[in-house]
Amino acid sequence: MAKQVIFNNMVLRDGHQSLAATRMSTEQMLPVLKQLDSLGFGALETWGGATIDAGLRFLDEFPFDRLDKLKAGTPNTPHMMLLRGQNIVQYANFPDDVVEAFVKMSAKHGMDIFRIFDALNDTRNIKTAVKAVKAAGKHAQGVMCYTTSPVHSIESFLKMGEELEAMGCDSICVKDMAGLIPPVFAYKLVKGLKDRCKIPVNVHTHETAGLGASTYYAAIEAGADMVDTSITPFANGTGQPDTVRMLSLLEDHPRKPEYDIKTLQDLSVHFKKVYAELDKFTAHKNEVVDSEALIYQVPGGMLSNFRNQLKEQKMEDRFEDVFAEIPVVRKALGWIPLVTPTSQIVGVQAMLNVKFGRWKNFSPQAMDIALGYYGQTPAPVDPEVRKIAAEKSGKDPIDCRPADLIEPRMDKLREELKKEGLPSDDEHCVIWAMFPQELKKHYENKSKPAAAPAPKQEVKAAPAAPAAPMAESAPVPAGSRKVQLSINGHDYTAIVEEVVSE
Repeated sequence: MAKQVIFNNMVLRDGHQSLAATRMSTEQMLPVLKQLDSLGFGALETWGGATIDAGLRFLDEFPFDRLDKLKAGTPNTPHMMLLRGQNIVQYANFPDDVVEAFVKMSAKHGMDIFRIFDALNDTRNIKTAVKAVKAAGKHAQGVMCYTTSPVHSIESFLKMGEELEAMGCDSICVKDMAGLIPPVFAYKLVKGLKDRCKIPVNVHTHETAGLGASTYYAAIEAGADMVDTSITPFANGTGQPDTVRMLSLLEDHPRKPEYDIKTLQDLSVHFKKVYAELDKFTAHKNEVVDSEALIYQVPGGMLSNFRNQLKEQKMEDRFEDVFAEIPVVRKALGWIPLVTPTSQIVGVQAMLNVKFGRWKNFSPQAMDIALGYYGQTPAPVDPEVRKIAAEKSGKDPIDCRPADLIEPRMDKLREELKKEGLPSDDEHCVIWAMFPQELKKHYENKSKPAAAPAPKQEVKAAPAAPAAPMAESAPVPAGSRKVQLSINGHDYTAIVEEVVSE
């Protein structure tokens, strides 16, 4: 008898990150935790991705408090989080000791499954996190970010799967962040992974281009152990396929799992109310199939945002030129996948190339990719582009793991927190490392009189990178704006963008 496929549910993390700018609050989740826990999902994704940033920044929630409450309300279901490897849940590399402390504290507060990826698919950037998860006695799920290019093939992904297994990962996730993996490719990839690897295979996709449900069906036929679904209205479109829909699609299939339809319908009623409460952060464009994503092979959020940005730059007549430039930039930068933060970096550089001439205005982040500061790219960086990046940035190229150049920081973080008069335990240290200004503001708000009004959710944005200097002449990603920031006494120009991606 065929083994039933397992559904993980993403409504408490990726569902609202993809469709409502990550604005669902803990209070909006609490009423249905018992019902979610009763369904027997393989896992509930409750943390990671943009939820830690957005929760602290816009909802004024201390991240570990949310995890504690969700874990207490769903004690029978494993909890899962999305972890950006050496980036943790930010957009720059952090020292090993900070990554290790973050994993240890997350496990302490109830996290069970750590889904660990690197934007370049550089496995060196996830090794520390994998080791830390294993040391904590938890489940390390290694991720391969799906993308298409002349150097990406089923064989290249299969070799990566073998590498993830050899590294000690407990399972493999095929992560299709843009919803572009065709069903037949998914079938062949999953079949190959099941033939070559002994650990379970999880497939994750989005319904952005309308392929999600059929891709899951093909993956299940090939033997996928798990797939990720969500609950309407935080499902479909740029989110994951809806759970009820997937159950219907698998009707009479020998691998169809059993999840109570009445409970799922009741949950949908609750989440429809929440969706209405978050209407200022939702958009029809995210709820429907976007076939253009298939044409341009970029994430749906990036596609729609760029239309707006080109209008702001008075470049709407250059849309085709900019999107034709994206593969040129990707090739020059070693055919990197398009996932946060690389999708933003490639998109901005494509626009700069079209507006100012190819590589005339080189963004700092793109230069860092060219020089190896994000990690090893899937293919070699164009030598001429790397030379230009070195000349413009004044940096030498590197071939080592980027984090090898970063000094341990936990002791310094602890001293900084004490100096600020803030708690200096490991939980606060790791949040301070990534979001110092937001954490400080959180405690300033806590010290206000109880009658003070709650912070308003007025800005549909979150920083694309941790206060990195930006070229003054560079346009910013669509849905974004430039802001002047003062961080630790230093002034920066940074870009602030809508949280829509993984």
